[in-house]
Amino acid sequence: MTVPSNQPRCGVCARKLVKNGTTSSGRTRWRCKFCGASSTQARVDVTRKAEFTAFLSWITGKQRQGGYAASERTFRRRSAWCWNVVPEAPVTGEVHPVVMLDGTYFNGWCVLVAYNGSHVIAWQWCDREKHASWSALLQQIPAPDVAVVDGHKGLESALRECWPETKVQRCLFHIRQNIRTHLTLRPKLEAGKELLALVKALTHITDLDEAASWTGEFASWEARWESFLKHRTYAKNNGVRPAHIGPGQLWWYTHLGLRRARGTLAVVIKSGHLFTWLTSAAADQNIARTTSPLEGGINAGLKDLLRAHRGLSPDHAARAVDWYLYLHTELPQDPWQLVRPHHWQPRRRNPTLTDDPTGPALYDTAFSSEDGNGIQKGWGGRHR
Repeated sequence: MTVPSNQPRCGVCARKLVKNGTTSSGRTRWRCKFCGASSTQARVDVTRKAEFTAFLSWITGKQRQGGYAASERTFRRRSAWCWNVVPEAPVTGEVHPVVMLDGTYFNGWCVLVAYNGSHVIAWQWCDREKHASWSALLQQIPAPDVAVVDGHKGLESALRECWPETKVQRCLFHIRQNIRTHLTLRPKLEAGKELLALVKALTHITDLDEAASWTGEFASWEARWESFLKHRTYAKNNGVRPAHIGPGQLWWYTHLGLRRARGTLAVVIKSGHLFTWLTSAAADQNIARTTSPLEGGINAGLKDLLRAHRGLSPDHAARAVDWYLYLHTELPQDPWQLVRPHHWQPRRRNPTLTDDPTGPALYDTAFSSEDGNGIQKGWGGRHR
């Protein structure tokens, strides 16, 4: 699309135009000295840039649409083409020492985010967190030294496949929440109370000596309650059977929640994912031990953004999330540089095409006995 120059020519005689004041709206009026034709010139690129700037201010802020135009309908009509511009995370190839990984859900769809503690590195859309989705995200980023994760099974398998040399740090906050799910906030058994106190002490550990001491206390707890954790309950003819027990099962562990809590900690300790933030930290390096900077920063900002713009269609909501994440990358390019002239046309829906363009016979011009347009006989509804 050509852009008018600052020395336009007359559309009648093709001679140069001169300035002739302004219109009531403040635009420059041009006049031909030879034929007297008067006209105004429009800079389409300047107009589109102003529309796009207003669109970004609205989609990333909280102001109503009416604050950027004469009316909300006018703003939607002018900015309809802006939804065509799709931002993407810049691929830099930089190797980050620590990367946090987490997914957040929005009404049936999910976005996976990679974050290094200060800015977004990459993101991936999916229907849910699974191995294929996480693999698609991890393949976009060079393997870091440490990955901070929440313990999702699909993510752990993708890490083993895509980043086999990367060390893993399990989020301590998620571990604590998982233990609380099994034990509740107020466990009744003495073993549960002691285990919950151990889990709460995890967040107060500051060095390797305290970490070793905590691991020893957990081993002592396991040895002390080993026989208690093996207690069994046998099925009776008329006894109450828990909901998770099958009809043909003859026995089950009595303290199942306590065993699951113990198993959660035992697996993390055995895999070496509990104190990676201490064992893998270099001198003067601070490795995150939770995914809270990502969840409380980027993910919480995404929820606030969609809450402020509730009512968006799924496609528009996804585009809003894309722009939010793009603007939180390390060095986002000027958004206007991503716009191309083919984006300026609003997206139109193509009509559904059929094999017969004339449509079914029911809507044809011929008469049919089925539609009641055949030969009529008798009075035909007339009144005498």
